[in-house]
Amino acid sequence: MKVVLQDLTKIFPSRNKNGQEVVAVNKFSFEIPDGKLIGLLGPSGCGKSTTLYMICGLQQPSGGKIFFGEDDVTELSPENRGVGLVFQNYALYPHMTVKQNIMFPLENLKGDDRMTKTQMLERAYHVAKLVQIDDLMDRKPSELSGGQQQRVAIARALVKMPRVLLLDEPLSNLDARLRLQTREEIKRIQRETHITTVFVTHDQEEAMSISDMIVVMKLGVVQQIGKPQEVYDNPVNLFVAKFLGTPPINVFDGEVKGEKLYIGEQAVLDVKGAADQLVHVGIRPEGFIVDANGALECDLSNVEVMGRDVSIVSRHASSQNPVIRSIVDADNKLPEGATKVRFSLKPHKVFLFNKDSEERVYFEVK
Repeated sequence: MKVVLQDLTKIFPSRNKNGQEVVAVNKFSFEIPDGKLIGLLGPSGCGKSTTLYMICGLQQPSGGKIFFGEDDVTELSPENRGVGLVFQNYALYPHMTVKQNIMFPLENLKGDDRMTKTQMLERAYHVAKLVQIDDLMDRKPSELSGGQQQRVAIARALVKMPRVLLLDEPLSNLDARLRLQTREEIKRIQRETHITTVFVTHDQEEAMSISDMIVVMKLGVVQQIGKPQEVYDNPVNLFVAKFLGTPPINVFDGEVKGEKLYIGEQAVLDVKGAADQLVHVGIRPEGFIVDANGALECDLSNVEVMGRDVSIVSRHASSQNPVIRSIVDADNKLPEGATKVRFSLKPHKVFLFNKDSEERVYFEVK
């Protein structure tokens, strides 16, 4: 099911008489392709959950339209939209078994959609098998682990065979190992069911690992939309560049003069096509090359061994980060007792942003 958002806006009134209204979502337009998994990504308060709740009907838009396929569902009640919603806190009924929790949405169907007891059981066991909890059907939620409870919540959302599946930070209550396992399961389930899915998270690694496309938001405004790797490789502004990536991007104060990039007094890179200006220089951790003749000299702090890679921790007077993290191959050996380290830079891993607007400044990458 294709989902189209047209100038979707949500404004909350001020709680104070003289206060300003809060624009939670500002003219969000996007077409979610049929059968794709889309990640809404951004920090707390950016409007991603509000967008999700408008899609499902729990929040009424202040402006704009929502279409499921060719159907305008903007004014349609949540129960008539054909959506499945999974909350952050699972929201299972503690007095019911897993089977009863999954079957509950089916028991409320009316008219032509009404099902017999046998049909409901068949549907419940079908989705339980899909999320691999069919052997837990007679347990209560209190007898399940966090990951198992989350699977029950997903099964309950899927049992109605929704047109659209909505996931609101579904992994945030799980430990790291379970989070990794469950996000892989969500991707597998989505691929098997081909249900259009919107996944809300503030965890960029989570969004990038399972999403077909990501939407990066800030203060209710969409910053960038694209495939995860494309957004990572080509951020349109400093916010997106800083938000994506682990370890985070290294940011320096820099200046473009005569199509050369200067960090401090050092000309570190040719930037053909870039006009003279002050810039923020973003360098991905993997964008450094240890080079005894490299133009960028940093004060070496320490080297962290990570197996096949090493993380060189250094400092520079022009760095906006407390430390610079450079991920290089473990074969790179620094001299014993070294206090300085020199780098050359990979041009496609270096991004320039205007000092004032923080918008991307493009240059020719050879």
